[in-house]
Amino acid sequence: MPALRRGLAVLRLLASRPGPLSAVAVARELGLPRSTTYHLLAELTAAGFATHFPEERRYGLGVAAFELGSAYLRHDPLERLARPLLRRLVDTVGRTAHLGVLHGAEALYLVREQPRQPTTIVSDVGVRLPSHLTASGRAMLARLPAAQVRALFPGPFVDRTGRGPRNLPALRRLLAVERRRGWAVEDGYVTAGFASVAAPVFDHGQRPIAAITVTFRHVCEAECGETWPELAAEARRAADELTGRIGGRG
Repeated sequence: MPALRRGLAVLRLLASRPGPLSAVAVARELGLPRSTTYHLLAELTAAGFATHFPEERRYGLGVAAFELGSAYLRHDPLERLARPLLRRLVDTVGRTAHLGVLHGAEALYLVREQPRQPTTIVSDVGVRLPSHLTASGRAMLARLPAAQVRALFPGPFVDRTGRGPRNLPALRRLLAVERRRGWAVEDGYVTAGFASVAAPVFDHGQRPIAAITVTFRHVCEAECGETWPELAAEARRAADELTGRIGGRG
């Protein structure tokens, strides 16, 4: 069991870095003896989970790791784990709930659960919307590095209803507020007469990989400044549980 844990730690370390690592760096990062590190890397390489680059004297992930990751995605694990949580959330709050992920500068909706008397809304499964306008998108953007957010929005900002951030400085100010608050709010930014609250879901590296959103009817002539903390608390509870189910850390 200790050997298995160490081997998995090596794989996780290799996966977390943008390029290959030397055996010395792996040993240092994980606090392992060099002999143990070389043995683990040799076994992982033989099994195809690591690749040795002899000219660089470094190691990276192998094809078997890619195949394993691809198989994981084919099983739709995030959607399968989220669906019962969304169903429970809908039963609790009586509003529509979504699971969304970032797809470039857009929010992509993967799962939608509705109450017994649903309302027609634009955020259906497979729909993509500008992430800076959606609560789900900004719940994730608020936890990304500033440089990454800047790279996602190099040009003009899409506007749907005349509300929401219209440039990068305005988006940054809004993200800072929502990061401190712990959830994102959208009040008629996507569709007039509807509002949403969303909370982020994190992976094992504390990176935002998804968001859970509650959407509901709300008519306001201008932005009302509402944050709906009670609904947000339920969305956060579901997001935190999904984070735990995938082995993430918030």
